[in-house]
Amino acid sequence: MSKTTQAPKALRGVGNFIDDRFHLAKMGEKNLRKVFPNHWSFMLGEIALYSFIILLITGVFLTLWFKPSMAEIVYDGSYERLQGVPMSEAYASTLYIDFDVRGGFLVRQIHHWAALIFLASLVVHMLRVFFTGAFRKPREINWLIGVGIFSIAIVEGLFGYSLPDDLPSGMGVRILQGVILSLPLVGTYISMFLFGGEFPGEEIITRLYMLHILLLPALLLALIVAHFMILWHQKHTQYPGVGRTDKTVVGTPMYPAFAVKAGGFFFFTFAVTAGLSAFVQVNPIHLFGPFTPTSITSGLQPDWYMGFLEGSLRIFPNTLDFDIFGYAVPVAVLIPGLGVMGLLFGALGAWPFIEQWITGDKRAHNVADRPRNAPVRTGLGVAGITAYGILWLAGSNDILSETFSINLYLTTYIFRVLIIVGPVLGFIITKRICLGLQRRDRETLEHGYESGVIQQLPSGEFIEVHRKSSEETVEVLSSKPTITSTALDETVDDKGVESPASRKGMGKLRRRLALWYTRDNVSVADVEAHSGHHLHHSHSDEESDKEPVH
Repeated sequence: MSKTTQAPKALRGVGNFIDDRFHLAKMGEKNLRKVFPNHWSFMLGEIALYSFIILLITGVFLTLWFKPSMAEIVYDGSYERLQGVPMSEAYASTLYIDFDVRGGFLVRQIHHWAALIFLASLVVHMLRVFFTGAFRKPREINWLIGVGIFSIAIVEGLFGYSLPDDLPSGMGVRILQGVILSLPLVGTYISMFLFGGEFPGEEIITRLYMLHILLLPALLLALIVAHFMILWHQKHTQYPGVGRTDKTVVGTPMYPAFAVKAGGFFFFTFAVTAGLSAFVQVNPIHLFGPFTPTSITSGLQPDWYMGFLEGSLRIFPNTLDFDIFGYAVPVAVLIPGLGVMGLLFGALGAWPFIEQWITGDKRAHNVADRPRNAPVRTGLGVAGITAYGILWLAGSNDILSETFSINLYLTTYIFRVLIIVGPVLGFIITKRICLGLQRRDRETLEHGYESGVIQQLPSGEFIEVHRKSSEETVEVLSSKPTITSTALDETVDDKGVESPASRKGMGKLRRRLALWYTRDNVSVADVEAHSGHHLHHSHSDEESDKEPVH
């Protein structure tokens, strides 16, 4: 018989002291038993969180030695190849971190790799949320916070990449200045203020440093805390399955199971990041040399998350520029440099509300969709990924041209065609695949799964015996929601008069979008789950009764 154990007297005293003043015992007991669903895709958000923690830790270390100054000095440090070369104090201090601070080069590599992993895990995490519909009510605010985190993280990465003042980072700052100058009326003033005069100025590194280590990290930290507070207050989304509804959660408690797993996963993420940093070198600034306005880079590419912007700048036609009252409007820089970013984040932020407007669905959703069950949404997501990938490749058209011996201008025209045709084809193909998977799910639910056993009936007919699907499979397949829209409801009253809302332009647009969004839906509402064929004189063993795993 087990005995009740008590905490040590010292711990009980501290616990009672805190509880008497803040009354945390009851709340702590409830929150420590909070249930979290078990699925590997939920770990994507954890990777982003742990990468951000690694960024904070390594960033503090680098801050101790980095000098955010553009004052020119002559290098006389440990790296012999650059001795006697004029450079900024920012670049010299980065070389000092790499070659003179014990472990400095490894820490800088960890910092850079953590930034790459942070952005990558953010993107994949947001794709998981988008494709499963986890942005729907009541999580629209958290989705907007996630979009804000993503946008700020991109800017934070760009500023951090620019701080060492090496040749590639200087070229990136030069492109940034060109995009700023493309702003009508105010572009010149913003550029002069940011750079402290004409490019490259004397202030840009100092101001980027302030933004990179203070303002933007504070915004990111505040948004991440808000994100997790909302996540904690609302139930975590979960995938369809037995016992999983919008009012119940199936998983493991926060303490001890989830806490132990999360702690171990943090150290695993740190270990993988450190391993990459030790064996895969990234951004070796000592090989590039300091930035000078008269030098250019050849064959170098920006970090992956900025590649799509460079691609858009490269392939956008330069024949659309115009003047307004003597003020030049460089459309070839303004639209690909700022318009693409605005379109990306605007579309991401607005989509939950656009989908809700089209469908009229204002219910709370705690069970995630299977991507195949929302073919239009999934198709649009793949179209966006396709467009992003094409722009990302277009950012390397010079490398592709040299590697495959293709005319550089021809690659530009190819990418201009692909950026229009590719997303359309991606949407069509993805939607057809989703509908095909829906039909297969309906057939599996209605007829069971193929057992591979052929039986001859007394009449001489040969049939293939179908087995009954497992309870979990039946629950997943039968939980498919029917895609409908209130815009398709009857809009004519008993006297045959159409409602005023449906006669307006927005009402007609909504109805057309609803038809486009809901048509071709494969419903399973009228399907009764297959109970399995009765197998006569079968010699199949126990293994044949098991449902194959796909």
